[in-house]
Amino acid sequence: MRPVAAGYISYSALKDGTVDLCDIARMNDWIDLNADNDARIARWREANER
Repeated sequence: MRPVAAGYISYSALKDGTVDLCDIARMNDWIDLNADNDARIARWREANER
């Protein structure tokens, strides 16, 4: 459901088989990577505030 909630695919694509488990896994990895990058950037900005 994470790719649907993130807006990458529609729920109907998930239900009708347009995407497979590999696609979903790749999208979940991408969502995790983006969240990790955003957290790292936020920590860097906080540490480098003047």
